[in-house]
Amino acid sequence: MASNPAPDVTELLMAWGNGDQEALERLLPLVYDQLRRLARGRLRHERSQHTLQTTALVHEAFVRLVDQRNAGWESRGHFFAIAAQMMRRVLVDYARRQKGQRRGGGFRRVTLEGVSFAAEEEPPDVLVVHDALEALATRDPRRAKMVELRFFGGLSIEETAEALQVSPGTVMRDWTLAKAWLQREIRGAPAA
Repeated sequence: MASNPAPDVTELLMAWGNGDQEALERLLPLVYDQLRRLARGRLRHERSQHTLQTTALVHEAFVRLVDQRNAGWESRGHFFAIAAQMMRRVLVDYARRQKGQRRGGGFRRVTLEGVSFAAEEEPPDVLVVHDALEALATRDPRRAKMVELRFFGGLSIEETAEALQVSPGTVMRDWTLAKAWLQREIRGAPAA
């Protein structure tokens, strides 16, 4: 009696996209640990008093992913690219809510991985990073998507290359250029 091989994530995504709710139930256990890893990596850049926990970020992002059922899933990498985008949206929405709840505004502080700031400077607010990324998206959509995958999604160079269907070398070059552009853009942003 042959055992059933583990289901392929891409096959489950396609089945789910075609309306198979059971495929969604079988998909979650296969991607949950990776989603938690992405969320942990992303939240590691947040302030220590941050109240959004890893599990909450994963669950909120997954709820938003469920709404993307007809996304035309191409691969596992495509799924995690969309997951990174959903995590970014969750964090930006959370930052906006927190900012609105605090008297006088208040900002959440984050860092860009691999971008150095002078010791006396505070790292940029997640909303400032979001605005800079939106500006980059109008100039260079691929580099903006790459930053979103690396910064908000926590994907490696190789995972990002797979998701964008480019070489790891292209991702490394784009990452270097995008970080420099974003750093310049963020430093030019008005003080919080």
